[in-house]
Amino acid sequence: MTAATDHVLTAPTGLRLDGMPGPRPRLSWRVGRAAAGFDARRIELTLDGGAPVTHVEDGTGQIGVPWPFEPLAARARGTIRVGVRSGGAWTPWSDPLPFENPPLGAADWAARFVSPRTLGGLLTAAPLLSRTIELPAAVTRARLHVTALGLHVTRINGERVTDEELAPGWTSYQNRLRFRTHDVTGLLRAGGNEITALLGNGWYRGRLYWRGERAFYGDRLALLAQLEIECADGSRHVVATDETWRAHSTGVLADDLYDGQTTDLREGRGPSEPVDVLDEPLDRLFPADTPPVRPVAVVPGGAPFRSPSGVLLVDFGENLVGWVRLRVRGRPGQEIVVRHAEVLEQGELGTRPLRSAKATDRYLLAGGATEVLEPSLTFHGFRYASLDGVEPGDIESVEAVVLSSDLPATGRFRCSDPDVQTLHDNVVRSMRGNFLDVPTDCPQRDERLGWTGDIQVFAPTAAFLADCSAFLASWLRDLAAEQFEDGCVPFVVPNIHHNILPAAAAWGDAATIVPWTLYERYGDPEVLREQYPSMRAWVERLDAFAGEDGLWTGRFQFGDWLDPAAPPDEPGAARTDKDLVATAHFVRSADLLARAAGVLGHRDDAERYRALAAKVRAAFAAAYVTPGGRLMNDTPTAYAMALLWDLLPTPGQREAAGARLADLVRANGFRVATGFVGTPLIADALTDAGHPHLAYRLLLERSCPSWLYPVTMGATTIWERWDSMLPDGRINPGQMTSFNHYALGAIADWLHRRVAGLAPAAPGYRELDVRPLPGYGLTWAEADLETRYGRAAVAWRVADGTLTLDVEVPPGTSATVHLPGSSPERVGAGTHRWRTAYSDTPRRPESIADALDDAGLWRRLTAIMASEGIAGDEAGAAALAARGLPLPLTELAAVVAPRATPERVGELQLLFDAAVAAHHG
Repeated sequence: MTAATDHVLTAPTGLRLDGMPGPRPRLSWRVGRAAAGFDARRIELTLDGGAPVTHVEDGTGQIGVPWPFEPLAARARGTIRVGVRSGGAWTPWSDPLPFENPPLGAADWAARFVSPRTLGGLLTAAPLLSRTIELPAAVTRARLHVTALGLHVTRINGERVTDEELAPGWTSYQNRLRFRTHDVTGLLRAGGNEITALLGNGWYRGRLYWRGERAFYGDRLALLAQLEIECADGSRHVVATDETWRAHSTGVLADDLYDGQTTDLREGRGPSEPVDVLDEPLDRLFPADTPPVRPVAVVPGGAPFRSPSGVLLVDFGENLVGWVRLRVRGRPGQEIVVRHAEVLEQGELGTRPLRSAKATDRYLLAGGATEVLEPSLTFHGFRYASLDGVEPGDIESVEAVVLSSDLPATGRFRCSDPDVQTLHDNVVRSMRGNFLDVPTDCPQRDERLGWTGDIQVFAPTAAFLADCSAFLASWLRDLAAEQFEDGCVPFVVPNIHHNILPAAAAWGDAATIVPWTLYERYGDPEVLREQYPSMRAWVERLDAFAGEDGLWTGRFQFGDWLDPAAPPDEPGAARTDKDLVATAHFVRSADLLARAAGVLGHRDDAERYRALAAKVRAAFAAAYVTPGGRLMNDTPTAYAMALLWDLLPTPGQREAAGARLADLVRANGFRVATGFVGTPLIADALTDAGHPHLAYRLLLERSCPSWLYPVTMGATTIWERWDSMLPDGRINPGQMTSFNHYALGAIADWLHRRVAGLAPAAPGYRELDVRPLPGYGLTWAEADLETRYGRAAVAWRVADGTLTLDVEVPPGTSATVHLPGSSPERVGAGTHRWRTAYSDTPRRPESIADALDDAGLWRRLTAIMASEGIAGDEAGAAALAARGLPLPLTELAAVVAPRATPERVGELQLLFDAAVAAHHG
């Protein structure tokens, strides 16, 4: 049995079934270059035991093609293949793609949920459920459909039925409970067989949220399993969970996602106890619609070493998510304790950011032979682990098992700057660690929730790095299921704030922005069709909040969360006005809803929401924009939103706003001055306003706050705060900080689209916009992406005064290529190369702003100011110079030293002039 995302065939034509398993999957395929201009398609369905049925239709679509046959029933299986007509001739058929449907509705189940009657209560040992069966002959086919209230680790005859971990994952359990179907033919045999399932608390009954609540969804663990078997003698057997199953105690004495797992390896299976059949509804069951959590890597630990206090520590070299696997020898009853942390502080485990999460695994050894110690009902976010109760000589090996939703990697970025490359690698690791069934904010402390604001800003980056179409589509289904009747969107999905009616800009806007991002990046309008009621309900809610004036004001907002100027314990105290942020997002969501309505053919809605967006846009301009293009709230985040979301009515205002944004960036010494809202936008806003060199200055800055500051501090993932660790090695004093948060890594989308120059110009990359930004401190950059149509790639290099640009365009697509100083050129599928003269030698500066824009020159000038006691660093010097940015550089001394005597000003200006001359040879 394969899940939807496994339905991929690579030769001769890539073919996949999206929305599978299900009654009406959609088809997507790739074509070769010779067939790229096809004008018709034929699709052949063959159900097991039936004759082929062929559907032929005109059309050029190949992404999300609707199912042309009757709906598939539960347990339907067969093959599908496609061909296309190009140049009047049909291509050969693709290789047949097998498919198989599981149960699709409550009527397809004979099983019922069963729960231990006397075992497995809260804060007790994890229970094991079992059932033995006798089979009359060899097994020719067997499928196990299984899920749980809680976690389950299921085995047949002692062998795990899957490498999936933390099954069935976390969904909106009261609305949607995922099950998976496994091919277990090879695990069964003629004669006696046993199926067992270890149950754990997981998200269902374990601790959730920093308030320490347990049993949020229910207080009884339960299993639902249905084993369907066909034997060589023609007999068929169904083994379903019912009152004949038995329960047992185990040596897993405690398990919790936040606190860890305690295992007594001396304890075996306890005596048989009865189970209860629960009256749990089956109509919330749905077949798995997203890839499972799996071990995706194993990272060896370094040699154990002692902390200053004598604690034995292991460094795994990178911040990761999963657990420690130890192979040790010891005596019976010996206790080994493994504690986890992301960083060291003064050489000791830095556990304060974990807050109340214990993140500790304990083992009591059976003794004697080598024992493998690893949990199965928890996970941790960590780079370091302490090992108590064991000596280095007793450790045979120590390694970290890395867990993540098993998403196929699709995109890659590389460049000439090692620190920028490390930044991008850190983004990839943070996504891997936090895309663990739910797109979480962080994987280590007493939180690990699907915050809507985090994934809203990161979705474009995620959609490039991996095929997360099914992953995020499933999460969006939970969002729609959890959405309140009045249209409000929860802060977190799945929602654990049931007593709150939230409506926060940038967070709730995930309802509109994430579906549009998936459509833009993958090209299948089904996500818009499915989410349209949710998108519409959210925008209608905003319209009701705003009232007649069109402004969304006076309500709770997170705002530009984690603005670096906010105090450690007030992360929402941003410089950008929260009502301005809210109204800007109202425009954004109304605009995206209008576009979605247009894609889906809802003409009346499209017109209505275009008009609504125009109304709110005008209200924003009237309330927050001056005739001269200045914003009443003079911050980089405000200008970035206004520039990118078309909130400035006239070209003159847009030009003035772009210039003001540039000056704010200069005045801040190219340190980041944005939080969650502004960070994904700032580099694009500068680039579109004609200041790409300043976007690069922001990118390449290494002092705090900046994207590269954590890199200089040894970060291997993206931090929650710009200064999660202070320059002196102390952890940020705020009670909320982590070292694995992907939100601020949203800059990677700009690296892909603008630095490398690989951007979608039409949904699904049917058309490419190749517009690289060569130079500005980089000598080369490249990106490649496995689109639905095939591999797209852009690579540029500057050497010896020549820019070389290589572009690969997939079959069935085209690209518009923008070379610096040249007119755009449209090209078709294939590989293309351009060479052109290029110089990035900075021109001699004329104004003070020009001097700041030249990183090397500004370092020289700052060094002079530092030696003369005027400014301590580049940021301080920039703040002084900001008073005279448009003035000639010959007035720099008068600007930065306004109280000095004329003689002193003259001396300083001579030093500055000499530095400029030396810098320019």
